[in-house]
Amino acid sequence: MSSDNSTVLGSVLWGHPVCDGWSNNTEGAIYHLGNTILFLGYMGGSGAYGCLFIFGFLAPSFLCLSLWGWMTVCGLDVFTWNLLLLLLCLAQICHLLYRLRQEGLPSEELTTLYQAVYLPLGVPIQVFKEIAGAFENRVVELRAGETYAVEGKTPIDQLSFLLSGRINVSLEGQFLHYIHRHQFMDSPEWESLRPNEEGKFQVTLTAEEDSRYISWRRRRLYMLLSKERYIARLFSVMLGFDIAEKLYALNDKLYIKSGVHLDIRLPSLYHVLAPSSQGSEGGSGSENQQRGSSGEDRKSEPAQPQSLPPYQQGPRKMPPAETRAPEHDPYQHRWDAEPPAGDTDGNLPPRFQRGRAPLAPTDTPKL
Repeated sequence: MSSDNSTVLGSVLWGHPVCDGWSNNTEGAIYHLGNTILFLGYMGGSGAYGCLFIFGFLAPSFLCLSLWGWMTVCGLDVFTWNLLLLLLCLAQICHLLYRLRQEGLPSEELTTLYQAVYLPLGVPIQVFKEIAGAFENRVVELRAGETYAVEGKTPIDQLSFLLSGRINVSLEGQFLHYIHRHQFMDSPEWESLRPNEEGKFQVTLTAEEDSRYISWRRRRLYMLLSKERYIARLFSVMLGFDIAEKLYALNDKLYIKSGVHLDIRLPSLYHVLAPSSQGSEGGSGSENQQRGSSGEDRKSEPAQPQSLPPYQQGPRKMPPAETRAPEHDPYQHRWDAEPPAGDTDGNLPPRFQRGRAPLAPTDTPKL
């Protein structure tokens, strides 16, 4: 068996006549050009664009080698193999171009939107194309000073997402907050209505500068959300995050006289902002009044004589100079306690002198 293998190996290696001498003639410029382009083609990277680079260089390289085999070598096998490789490279280039066209987006703004918002969330490009198809890949422009919605007049029939610019949100002429790029413009209004309900804007939205946004029609977006469960969950997460950001923007306008910034997440803030109930004030006042009357009764009682033995005296009474103070209320220092009735602001403890946290003034400086 080993002798047979050695015979085959010897016939492959030494079966052909050995070259008597090397020729000094070159194969021509076309041959060297083809190999140079072949060398450059294999420097491409990975991915669709890397493959397009590789096959884009291999195709002219095999074209040069095919011409070399047809005109210089005059070998049918050399020409056939290089021509076949050339056709395969051209077919692969056509496939890559079709694939990139299918996965690409029609405009640069939508590409930026996908890379900045949807790609970090792991949304596939095909899903984003369905979302973009719902607004027909159309971008709307809003000039500075133009109004997107007017409070009490504009119906809630669409959902918009700001691509660039800045929007001013106001209520009855009072500034509330700004809407910046890559934020929903009317997410609270969208979430406030059911699919079969109708309503109007409660705030006014005005463009502070030239802005561009995309807009989904309400009916068409509801149809998409009802069919695609993944897209419905995606919009639910994005809308919830956007509404939370708007609430925090409003929270930045809360302050107190001492300059401390309040947080709407703190439970104690509810008792500062909420109005006091009259029932609790009345109950607190009556309780203090009863305690005051009981103290006066104790002051008017005479002291017990101490002529009897201790075991016959019964319950001991305090002398008038050492009248017992009212009992300490264990719940007196609760933050939700009401201020005692009849006391002025100067006599109240510090916790009752805080008052309510007002909103920021009307002339809030713009950001």
